[in-house]
Amino acid sequence: MAELNQDTGKQGKGGKVRAKKNGGKVDLTAMVDLAFLLITFFMLTTSLNKPQAMDVAMPDKNVETDKQTDINVDEHRSVTLVLGSDDKIVWYQGAVAEPITPPTVIDYSKEGLRAVLLRMKQIVPQQTGGKDMIVVIRPSEKSVTRNIIDALDEMKIADVKRYMISNRIMKEEIELLEKENIYND
Repeated sequence: MAELNQDTGKQGKGGKVRAKKNGGKVDLTAMVDLAFLLITFFMLTTSLNKPQAMDVAMPDKNVETDKQTDINVDEHRSVTLVLGSDDKIVWYQGAVAEPITPPTVIDYSKEGLRAVLLRMKQIVPQQTGGKDMIVVIRPSEKSVTRNIIDALDEMKIADVKRYMISNRIMKEEIELLEKENIYND
């Protein structure tokens, strides 16, 4: 049994010697039981934070990756994001050689990438007769992992259904980044 003993008798120097009086006893058994019950309750009822992950459809590992096949997509449907350094993006619609929308530099802000995605999400179905937009994300060697994560987050926020991350960046796209001065260390 847990108890708390208190000594009330004074044993100082000098003066009268008094008889030792027993102090009150407090039984702490109920308090200890309550503490363990509360700890157990809170441990069992709290939910642990689940790691935040985004589902990304990856290609099958069993398929040969040496054979890269080009897919013909209507240029009006494709919007390409070329990730550069300094948290900047160059985006264009169509082919890099003859873009439908001229290459423009934006950032990852609400007024930057999100505004472009939302605007193009409305424009592309009008241009293609109801087909949805396809976004190609092309990180350069100068971009960082955080840039890819931010771009994927914006895809989720803008509710873009079709997007891909390409590991092939064209020479013309690197020239675009260098021209805009966002391909530096």
